Amino acid sequence: MAEQQKSSTLKRLQSRYRLVVMNDDTYEEVITFKLSRISVYIGLSTIFILLISFTVALIVLTPLHFYIPGYGNNTNRVELQALKIKTDSLEQTIQYKDKYLNNLRQVLNGGSPAQLDTNMLHVPTPEISND
Repeated sequence: MAEQQKSSTLKRLQSRYRLVVMNDDTYEEVITFKLSRISVYIGLSTIFILLISFTVALIVLTPLHFYIPGYGNNTNRVELQALKIKTDSLEQTIQYKDKYLNNLRQVLNGGSPAQLDTNMLHVPTPEISND
């Protein structure tokens, strides 16, 4: 039963049809197409995919995407990036000040700072030439 349905469906998709465009006044054939259901399906699917692709490319690759609500415009994006940079630098400055104040409190309370710099620095001595 299932094989019969598959074969009948496949036959129905592959069976050929003729589409004739005729002049209504003279009944003259203007153009004739030989089609099958599967060719019509493939043709319409291809046209649909091409239209979607063209629309997406048009929106993404041109300035039209700025007209989409919620996307913003170019100046807003530049301002947002500048604000993000300022915010990051302000957060870093606050962290440095908090660390400084914590170390100052520890020193005033008689403790030692949280981190001591114990690295030895090798400072090269300048060579003096006797000319």
